[in-house]
Amino acid sequence: MGLRAPVDLEDGPGDLIGDEAGTGGEGGHGVSVTEGVDILPSVRAYIVWGTGVLAYIIAVLQRTSLGVSGLEAAVRFGAPASVVSTFVVVQLLVYALAQIPAGVLLDRYGARVTLTAGAVLMALGQLAIAHTDAVGTAIAARVVVGAGDALTFGSAVRLVPAWFPHERAPIMTQLTGMIGQIGQVLSAIPFVALLGAAGWTAAFTTASAIGGAVAVLVALVVRATPPGTRRSAPRHDVRRIPVIIARIARHPATQLGFWAHGVAGFPGIVFALMWGFPYLTAGEGLPVPIASTLMTVLVISTMISGPLMGMVSQRHPLRRSNVLLLVVAATFVPLLAVVLWPGPAPLWLLTAMVAGMGVGGPASSVGFDFTRSHLAFHRLGTATGIVIMGGFTLGLACTFGIGLVLDVLRPAGDYDLASFRWALALMLPVQVIATALLLESRARLRRRMAEAGQTVPSWGEVWRSGRWRRL
Repeated sequence: MGLRAPVDLEDGPGDLIGDEAGTGGEGGHGVSVTEGVDILPSVRAYIVWGTGVLAYIIAVLQRTSLGVSGLEAAVRFGAPASVVSTFVVVQLLVYALAQIPAGVLLDRYGARVTLTAGAVLMALGQLAIAHTDAVGTAIAARVVVGAGDALTFGSAVRLVPAWFPHERAPIMTQLTGMIGQIGQVLSAIPFVALLGAAGWTAAFTTASAIGGAVAVLVALVVRATPPGTRRSAPRHDVRRIPVIIARIARHPATQLGFWAHGVAGFPGIVFALMWGFPYLTAGEGLPVPIASTLMTVLVISTMISGPLMGMVSQRHPLRRSNVLLLVVAATFVPLLAVVLWPGPAPLWLLTAMVAGMGVGGPASSVGFDFTRSHLAFHRLGTATGIVIMGGFTLGLACTFGIGLVLDVLRPAGDYDLASFRWALALMLPVQVIATALLLESRARLRRRMAEAGQTVPSWGEVWRSGRWRRL
């Protein structure tokens, strides 16, 4: 997907990292092509990809199940907000820190192994939390859930370039993330209903059983690459793993992807995984059905905007980061308005804020397009893991920070609107700083491309060429 002036700024001809760049990966699952298949995807391709997406749906359910039960968790474990938020923070911390090892395992063993292992780990973690009322055991259970979760999304995304043509990759990647958000709907509606009707143990045990069933399905259906794909023999020196990871992490495309995923994705992560539901109910005073509907709006906006974001990234990669910045503004402005609003915010403003956070999810996935355009196929697992760390590193920091602010302002746990708004305001400076770092990494990537002889068109050139109409 090479750059042809004046078509692109950030989608270069491929700056392949690794000794075998363009010749295949290492381990038992190195693909002999650089990226994508050369023929139209088969029915089997959609079945394999669909099974991977199903695994991701259930992973999102497992990930967000504690967020929608935050108040119940505080009662069950007899813990203040900072301790309850620690459950989610620890899960996110493990998720973020495990991304690079998960990417290395994905590059070496393939998506079937990592998806199956992820589903099994999450099922075990949910089963443990279903049957404990001890804080230490619950935290350990969330560690296991976070480790399993870390193996899932990157593996599902990796199936896309292995089974689908290159030009379809942006759309299929967005669809992967978009459809996966059904898991959040499952946690916000049927899981919450089961939690209220049958209690904590029954709800989390059911989630565990679903995860176990998905693990079996993935093991039976998913394959890392299409039949007949030539694979290279293992030739990777384990001692070189830190060197390879460092080279991938230093690449400006990887860093641009990291900050893109971070700045666009972390507000929705904080809201969906922990503080959204408590803020809407205990802070804004909304009834549970309306709060659940708003959480569903977040998912719906994600699902609607995902394909649109994929088409923009595919058809007009020149302005990927510019569109991303517009989405960041659409997240920042409503959040700022909600924080400053006198009294309870009107429903339309809360809807705008939640919808903006929902659009941030697909926008964050643009970060994968940067790495896919510049790194070799057999390095994408590691690069994808680094990119995913962006949103979840910022997300866990803000999740924990909000809990601390709430404990300082309302140590008795009687949270009110003012305390919640002061806590949520923590996300605003984080977005500003992350945006600045995104712009810096984008500038370095463009300089690197210019040094390689690639034309960087101005806005005037793009306008005169008529290519802006492709948006």
